[in-house]
Amino acid sequence: MNRKFKFVAVILAVLVVIAGLAAVAVNKISASVAHRIVEVSVIAVPYDTNPEALVRGKHLFESRGCSECHGADGNGKVMLNESNGLYIKTPNITTGEHGATAKYGEVDWVRTIRHGVKPSGQPVFLMPSEDFNRLTDADLAALVAYVRSLPAGDGTGAVIKLPLVLKALYAFGKIKDAAAKIDHSLPPSTPIPEGATPEYGAYVANMCRGCHGEGFSGGRIPGSPPHWPPAANLTPGEGSAIARYSNVEAFRNMLRTGVRPDGAAVNTVMPFASLNKLSDVEIEAVFAYLKTLPPKAAGGR
Repeated sequence: MNRKFKFVAVILAVLVVIAGLAAVAVNKISASVAHRIVEVSVIAVPYDTNPEALVRGKHLFESRGCSECHGADGNGKVMLNESNGLYIKTPNITTGEHGATAKYGEVDWVRTIRHGVKPSGQPVFLMPSEDFNRLTDADLAALVAYVRSLPAGDGTGAVIKLPLVLKALYAFGKIKDAAAKIDHSLPPSTPIPEGATPEYGAYVANMCRGCHGEGFSGGRIPGSPPHWPPAANLTPGEGSAIARYSNVEAFRNMLRTGVRPDGAAVNTVMPFASLNKLSDVEIEAVFAYLKTLPPKAAGGR
């Protein structure tokens, strides 16, 4: 028995050592990925302080998820605090002393918003820049104008703590930051007339790509907490969620209230605080665009 016990003890000790070495390797590799330099060609978008730009910027800030992540005041807030060790606090993006963007110039705003890259050249880990990459120059300038107009806050920078399993997925490319997802060669979108058209809907629906995928067919959101449901399939393919909405009124009501036509509540992972700020025209346009998508099976992202 003593010999068997010693053998098991040795095996367990070896496994502990291996696990420890693996953890060290994962931490080192994930840190290397997070601190890599991403070379992008960036053209500055001039600041715009016209009153019309501030109005448009406020709408974009509230309806495209910025306020939901950074707070209505832009001072940052805790987004996730999970029992598995996942902790995400977004940064203060005001001109406050500790604001992450306090020293930004025109080119820095473009680099971060469009490309998911910090002024240092390192990737921004969680900001969904892939959703904002296609903003027109006018909309990007308007958004920046509004953020720069916010009162200086006392919030600090981002705090990101990942459990080891997420670090491993990030280290080996199973979870990607925005800089790794974006085609940095794409030019900004050309202005599209605002209207209830599929073309304008495609522009607005760029904000949905981070969760629902490039093909809008949904599936597990990479890196999301395990209790989050898969993103819905917004195409008319197998397992379609958009098929529940026979008309734009039902779709609009869901975005405004979080309730499906059958009375069931949509999971609050959906960013309803932002979605219910979309204008009627934007909602009608998105609905028109989703109806034009080629069918894909749910989960293909």
